[in-house]
Amino acid sequence: MKFSESWLREWVNPSLKTDELVAQVTMAGLEVDAVDPVAGEFSGIVVAQVVKREQHPDADKLSLCQVTDGTDTFQIVCGAANVREGLKVPMAKIGAVLPTPDGKGFKIKKAKLRGVESHGMLCAEAEMGMAEQSDGLMELAHDAPVGQDIREYLNLDDAIIEVDLTPNRADCLSVKGLAREVGTLNNVDVKPLNIEVMAAQINDTLPVTLSAPQACPKYVGRVVKGVDVTATTPLWMIEKLRRSGIRSIDPIVDVTNYVLLELGQPMHAFDLAKVDGGINVRMAADKEKLTLLDCQEIELTSDTLVIADDSKALAIAGVMGGEHSGVNTETKDVFLEVAYFDPIAIAGKARNYGLHTDSSHRFERGVDYRLQNDAMERATQLIVEICGGQAGPVVNTEDEAAMPKEATVELRAQRVVDVLALELPASEIETMLTRLGMTVTANATGWTVNVPSYRFDISIEADLIEEIARIHGYNNLPVTTPMAALDLQSEPEVITPINTLKQFWVSRGYQEAITYSFVDPKIQKLVDPEIDGLTLANPISADMAVMRSTLWVGLIKAAEHNLKRQQSDVRLFETGLRFVPNGDALTQEPMLAGLVCGSRLSMGWTNGSEKVDFYDLKGDLEAMLSINGDADYSFVAGEHPALHPGQCAAILKGDKQIGLLGALHPVLQKQLGIKTPLFVFELLLDEVTQGQLPEFTSVSKFPEVSRDLAFVVEESVQWAQVEQVIREQAGQSLTNVTLFDVYRGQGIENGRKSLALGLTWQDPSRTLNDEEITSSVDNIVTKLAEGLGAQLRG
Repeated sequence: MKFSESWLREWVNPSLKTDELVAQVTMAGLEVDAVDPVAGEFSGIVVAQVVKREQHPDADKLSLCQVTDGTDTFQIVCGAANVREGLKVPMAKIGAVLPTPDGKGFKIKKAKLRGVESHGMLCAEAEMGMAEQSDGLMELAHDAPVGQDIREYLNLDDAIIEVDLTPNRADCLSVKGLAREVGTLNNVDVKPLNIEVMAAQINDTLPVTLSAPQACPKYVGRVVKGVDVTATTPLWMIEKLRRSGIRSIDPIVDVTNYVLLELGQPMHAFDLAKVDGGINVRMAADKEKLTLLDCQEIELTSDTLVIADDSKALAIAGVMGGEHSGVNTETKDVFLEVAYFDPIAIAGKARNYGLHTDSSHRFERGVDYRLQNDAMERATQLIVEICGGQAGPVVNTEDEAAMPKEATVELRAQRVVDVLALELPASEIETMLTRLGMTVTANATGWTVNVPSYRFDISIEADLIEEIARIHGYNNLPVTTPMAALDLQSEPEVITPINTLKQFWVSRGYQEAITYSFVDPKIQKLVDPEIDGLTLANPISADMAVMRSTLWVGLIKAAEHNLKRQQSDVRLFETGLRFVPNGDALTQEPMLAGLVCGSRLSMGWTNGSEKVDFYDLKGDLEAMLSINGDADYSFVAGEHPALHPGQCAAILKGDKQIGLLGALHPVLQKQLGIKTPLFVFELLLDEVTQGQLPEFTSVSKFPEVSRDLAFVVEESVQWAQVEQVIREQAGQSLTNVTLFDVYRGQGIENGRKSLALGLTWQDPSRTLNDEEITSSVDNIVTKLAEGLGAQLRG
């Protein structure tokens, strides 16, 4: 929120300089993002009046003006379209210095424009550093004192302070709320705002119906007739709005914006002539159309709260009004509305339609539900003063059962001491909380505190203690070292710590990635088409709208980001949750996933240029899985829509599938615009951290016996099948099986291949004889022939 320091000091004026005030507010948890001067550094500019205006004799777009500063009259050539006789405007005299971006300043000198002398310059806001650009001269009020220095007249020795508020501090989204904070921090009284109840001068009203009381439990309306929308908004209001980042539009809109900034209550004005019948606060009909004030036509959804009349929607509640019912220069009668909307009903609605307004910003965070009548009276008072008109009675429609209830919190004195390590006088605590608007009643153990309606963020004792710490000053709290007696926790050897797995992947040249759990629904549908991800009700953005059902989505996006920046070798891994809808429930599973692409070895004169492939990643996985001891892991042919049908393996633990490994499908890569082949894997993290307890085996002192065999098998036969048969038939003394050659070609039929393997036996208690080894080999040959059709190659 932006506000001017001078406006704040109208409410509360502590004896602090600007930088001291800014530091104090920041330390109180209301972080100040920027402090900027209201205007640039300039001198020699005064209030002047155009006495006479004539056409320049040699230029159609220039005017020849006679301008007075109350003492002398000056001839000035001006090119602004809005210059006219009687206009009061800032004038830079000869010798005046105007601000420039480089800070050096621009000095005004006597000049000749198209042959006519000019003794000064008439100024726009931009030329005084008050705006980035201007459409014409800055027009001053008709009662501006001619000859007065413009800095003094406009109070330009002021600062614009921008505060970055956390979502829980909506009570400070107004000058009144900020003044309350500053007053409490400095123990200084805040000047009360005198809001008088305006008696009804006419009897006109509009009936109001609350068809959605849970979303809008309170609606206040008032008719004001006979207003002059062409009236001029007072300069003091225009300046306060400008310094808060809001431009002046017309006096009706300016007043509603002013009340929003002053009190924190958004409000809206409808053209009464364009309201059909009464007001109905209801949910929108599905696909109902509404053209907004920014001329954008939108199609409403059924979960959107709207302000409607008897025939149509007039506005999106809490967000923006409609163009049709908006106030314009022809408006004579207006209907003012002020409402309390439940924050949940408004949250995310503006974003759903690509909008963000000052009203939605406040309603989403919570507006004081007791403020509406004061805001209505304040706005009515200002409108009648500026635009004239007659006000009708206030129509207050409220569903008491749906209104929020003020919280009551018990605060224990000893708990304050325990948490803050500081014993404050009871009177000081009571003063702090009272200045924050709370009602404090002492009891035997501490206080009973009634929380005001504007503090949505206070509901428990810890919230009150935080307020005490904040107002006392975090930097004034004593420094203490927490102490606790903690027992050492046992770490089961059968569980492999996640950090061990992470260190393994790092040692293999991978980098850990941390990606968002919210992903782009379009990419997720491409990567995991068989699962409909959980859609967020209030997404951060359109490309973060669903919960990920696989970690691959984030890793692929990270790889794409690197590849587009000439980082061709990418090795990433990630641990995190995936979210899989299961009926009405949501299954959250911890996963381990990885991705690799690019060169097999790093660039170097001793290394080749081979690209990484399926088996490189499979080898890394096998090495990681071996950390868990002798767990029964295996790889079999698998299928997944996102993976290449010929390069996809399911990873099994026993008979249970715990993950997938493979190359990204070429069609998917083309859809994602990725040209480099990507290889990915994903595993259930709990299954790979759960291993077997290591067992000691003594080293045999007896000799090994080795045999080399070659089998001819069908191409479809996998080595894992052959290995499984060998281990089942070779006996307990078998210590190693190695595949050392695969041959296809001359001497081998088409569709078949030759597997050459080495077998090693060793017994821990004796020397094995040839008969035993021969028997084992015979069993292997027989079973391979029976089960897999293998033939022993001579």
